[in-house]
Amino acid sequence: MKIMSILVKFPKRKSLSEEQLIGLLVEKNEIAFRHLVHLYENKIYNTVISFLRSEEYADDVTQEVFISIYQSIESFRKESSLSTWIHRIAVTKTLEFLRKQNRKKRWGALYSLWGDDLSPKFEAVSYDHPGVALENKQTSEALFKALDRLPTTQRTAFTLHKIDGHSYDETAQIMNNSISAIESLVHRATSNLRKYLADYYKNL
Repeated sequence: MKIMSILVKFPKRKSLSEEQLIGLLVEKNEIAFRHLVHLYENKIYNTVISFLRSEEYADDVTQEVFISIYQSIESFRKESSLSTWIHRIAVTKTLEFLRKQNRKKRWGALYSLWGDDLSPKFEAVSYDHPGVALENKQTSEALFKALDRLPTTQRTAFTLHKIDGHSYDETAQIMNNSISAIESLVHRATSNLRKYLADYYKNL
């Protein structure tokens, strides 16, 4: 995974409290920003790639997430933890990216009727997800394809909780919803995935 050129080895120093880190970020302190990237880069990348399943696109969106954090840190109201706020931005940016790609697909299909080869190439590529063991790769590919068929809220809740490993409480905070609502979304997503994957397991 490649990430912003701004990333360099963060020098060893005393640990910053979240309050201190936020204060330095608001002042646009470059070392504090590097520290933030160092702390959250892998977590955010793993979340983004769970949705996009493309290393190239995941790199691009992950960079957008940190640029957005740098530009909008003053708007952080501390109503949630910094981690929750960052993950919320990551999910928002990722879903925005998917919506844009879907719009391009629709327009691409229309252009192809006119004889123009403008249809965008956005197909999920084969990749090694950081949380999936190599021997489970074939099964994970079937799962991720099935995830694409879920409604956005179910897919988001399932991905955050089951794939990224966030607790129900953390997922609820990221999605700005109640824990009971998240539990319901994950339950419905699981039920739908069982139906979608029934034929896959039948053919194994």
